[in-house]
Amino acid sequence: MTAITGDQALVKKINTSIILNTIIRYGPLSRARVSELTGLNKATVSNLVQELCDHHLLEEIGPGESSGGRKPRLLLFNGKAGCAVGVELRITQLVAVLTDLEGKIMAEEELQLDKHDVPYVLEALVRAVNSLMRLAPPSPYGVVGVGVGVPGMVDENGTVLFAPNLGWDMVPLRQLLQDEVGVPVTVDNEANAGAQGELRFGAGRDARHLLYISAGSGIGSGIIINGELYKGARGYAGETGHMTIEADGKECSCGNRGCWELYASEKMHDLAGDSLPSRRTSELIRHAEQGDASVIGHFSEMGRYLGIGITNLVNGFNPQLVVIGGPLSDAREWIGGTMGQVVSKRTLPYHRERMEIRFAGLGSRSTVIGAAYSAVSQFLGPVRVSAL
Repeated sequence: MTAITGDQALVKKINTSIILNTIIRYGPLSRARVSELTGLNKATVSNLVQELCDHHLLEEIGPGESSGGRKPRLLLFNGKAGCAVGVELRITQLVAVLTDLEGKIMAEEELQLDKHDVPYVLEALVRAVNSLMRLAPPSPYGVVGVGVGVPGMVDENGTVLFAPNLGWDMVPLRQLLQDEVGVPVTVDNEANAGAQGELRFGAGRDARHLLYISAGSGIGSGIIINGELYKGARGYAGETGHMTIEADGKECSCGNRGCWELYASEKMHDLAGDSLPSRRTSELIRHAEQGDASVIGHFSEMGRYLGIGITNLVNGFNPQLVVIGGPLSDAREWIGGTMGQVVSKRTLPYHRERMEIRFAGLGSRSTVIGAAYSAVSQFLGPVRVSAL
């Protein structure tokens, strides 16, 4: 067994992170309860809690219930200590939100994207981010960072390696945006950001093994294994929209044929052509609400194809929970029926047992809230230590 060692400063940093994350997740808590949950002695907890209070990241409320003697003061994470901006870059629009440190939306901005060239998109990103940063209320830390979710493969440096729906290759987006806005920037695949949003604040808060399916202009998956985001050997896991579900199917912009997202994303609106009254999901939903049979049938067929892809993922990953998010989650009323029927019929029985499918608790905002959370997480500096 490999021993893990570290100097005193590292140990303190780890312990501080453990205490802060415990209070974020389970607060309000007394100091004694924090000691019980973390296994740290009471003196260590008391000293580090005081530092976190001095740095405005914790606040005391209370008093709590007494088990005999003086009632304890309860500790709560101070979500108002700063703000973050979360951005989702879609194919036809850019959606951005200003949140507090607990993911609560304080302001929102939406811009239409008419082009995908990098200078044009970067200018729109900067405009949206700066607009929201100006709306940030006074706080000890101000805007702590910006998180961006992108429909493509992103490396650990925030470079967009390949985003076929944008026509991007090797775009150093994190550095480009950070140079413009002057605060730390994180960039990740939009489905990974959506998975984080649902795990922390949405439908996945009680799950340890979760698949998040982002269904919008394309399809991507965020994979949570044992409570942690799984990115694969080089960080690119989750490109499930480009798994083949039709061997000789339609040609995809990625170079493959029969990709899942051609049949179960908003690309189906374009492929349906003049048989639909619109090619925008929000407008199609309004037509479905009015009983338009062609639109209802269209959503039903998309649900069937969503179910086929989800079946493949469930049989491969055996998740506890599947969460459907992205813009198409707003059409759950017409997609959910056929999707559920296919999954029930086609998944292996032992995989299906105790496995749930839910639509996103954050609706179409899973990615923007998850992106903001990534910026907050970087600011708080979680430390993870594992034996090799």
